[in-house]
Amino acid sequence: MAQQVTPKEVAKRLQSGEDVTVIDVRESSEVATGKIPGATHIPLGQLALRKGELDKAKNYIISCQSGNRSKAACGILEALGFKVEDMVGGMNNWSGETE
Repeated sequence: MAQQVTPKEVAKRLQSGEDVTVIDVRESSEVATGKIPGATHIPLGQLALRKGELDKAKNYIISCQSGNRSKAACGILEALGFKVEDMVGGMNNWSGETE
């Protein structure tokens, strides 16, 4: 099961300049309301199809709106051999900047 990370921890790691890659698995209409700066948008339904865009050497943080889809996305990506962390509570608990 994917390691869990809080939105606060994610914000702190981004601010510290750590090489963090966030993948937002929400639908386009949700992402339009704001996403974590620099996050890559890949809707949950397209993850397996777009796995070629991802690098197995990297560690990814997966975010969604409330935490349910990110958990599912982590399961899919882990099965494909990617290193992922699940952002608990999703964007509902994100208090950092958005773009």
